[in-house]
Amino acid sequence: MLIMLLVVFTDLVGFGVIIPLLPFYGEHFGAAPLAVTMLLATYSGLQLVAAPLWGRLSDRIGRRPIVLVSTATSVAAYLWLAHADALWMLFAARALQGISAGNISVAQAYIADVTAPENRAKGMGLMGAALGLGFIVGPAIGGALAGGDPNAITVALPAYAAAGFSALALVLATLLLKESLPPERRAEAARHRIGRIAQIRSAFARPNLRRLMTLFFTTTFAFAGMETTFALWALARFGWGPRQVGELFAMVGIVLVLIQGGLIGRLTKRFGEPRMLLAGTITIAIGLALLAAAMTPIVGIGASSLLALGMGMAQPSTTSLISREARATEQGGILGVNQSVGSLARLLGPAVAGSAFSLGGPSAPYILGAALMLVSSWLATRVLRRHRATEHAALAL
Repeated sequence: MLIMLLVVFTDLVGFGVIIPLLPFYGEHFGAAPLAVTMLLATYSGLQLVAAPLWGRLSDRIGRRPIVLVSTATSVAAYLWLAHADALWMLFAARALQGISAGNISVAQAYIADVTAPENRAKGMGLMGAALGLGFIVGPAIGGALAGGDPNAITVALPAYAAAGFSALALVLATLLLKESLPPERRAEAARHRIGRIAQIRSAFARPNLRRLMTLFFTTTFAFAGMETTFALWALARFGWGPRQVGELFAMVGIVLVLIQGGLIGRLTKRFGEPRMLLAGTITIAIGLALLAAAMTPIVGIGASSLLALGMGMAQPSTTSLISREARATEQGGILGVNQSVGSLARLLGPAVAGSAFSLGGPSAPYILGAALMLVSSWLATRVLRRHRATEHAALAL
C-alpha cells in the first residue's frame, strides 16, 4: 500500500502544480469566467467517461497495468500543455489528462484489495492524505514557478515540472508497484463481466449505494464550484495572484493531511463512518457560508480551513462506505462508477459556479454551495439512521 500511496502522491504533485495557474492562463487567452471554469471542468468531463472503463478493466486485468498506462498518458498531456499557445490547446491537453485519469479510482480499489473492511476508512484516509500532500507541494511549486504577478503568467515551466513529477510516478510504479488483485479474483471478475451501463444500473439499484453516491455527488459538486472559482474570487476580493492562491491551496492540503493521514482512522473507529460523514457535510456548509461573507483575508483563510476539515471527514468516510457495499469482484467497477459520479459533479459544479459568479457576483457560488450542503447533510442523516437500524438489528440477534 505504501508504494501505491507514494505513486499517487507524486502524480498529484504534478496535478497540483497546474491548478493555481489555469484560471490565470485562461484569462491570458481572453477567456471569460465561465470559459475559465470550463477549462478546469474539461478534465472531469473526460474522466466521467473514462473512470468506469478503467475501473472495470482493472477488475479483469489487474490494477498495476492501468496505473502504468494512465500515468504515462498524463506525462504526454503535461508536455502538450507546456507547448500550448492557444486556448484550444489548453482544453485539448486537459481533455487528454482527463482520459488518462484512471489513477484515483484504481488506487482506491488497490487500497480496498489490501485492507480489511474495519480498516477501510483508515486506508482511504491515507489515500486522501497522499492527495492532500500532493496539493500542499504541487500548488506551492506551481505558484512559485509562475510568480505573483497575475498579468505576467507563463505555464511552460510549471507544465514541464508537472510532467517531470508524473514521469517520476511512472518510474516508481514500474519498478516497485506490485499487483494487488490475485489471479483468481481477476478470473472471477472476467467470468462475471457486465457492460458499463449495466454496472451503473446495478449500482444505483441498491438503495444504500444510490444514497451514498448521490451524497458524494452533492458534496463534490459544492466543493468543486468553490475550488474552480476561488482564484477569481480571491482576485476580486483581495487582489491575489497565483502565488497567494497557491499558498492558500497548500494550507488546505495541510489541513486535509492532518485529518486524513492522522485522525480519520481513530475518529471513525470511535464514532463510525456515518457520524463522521454527517459532521463533515455540516462543517463544509459552515465553511462555504463564511467564505461567501468573508471581507478580510483572515476570514477567507479560516473559512477555507473549515472546508478542508469538512472534506477531510466526509470524503474518506463516503468512499469507505461505498467500498464496503461493493462485492469483492466489483471493487474497481463500483469505485470507478463513483469516480465517474464525482467527475460529473466536478464538471457541472464549475459550470454552475462560473455562471453564478458571472450573474450574481463573487459570493454567489458559495451561497449556492452552502445551500446544497444542507441537502448533503440531510442525506448523511439518512445514512446514519440506516446504520443505527442495522446495529440495533444485529444486537437483537
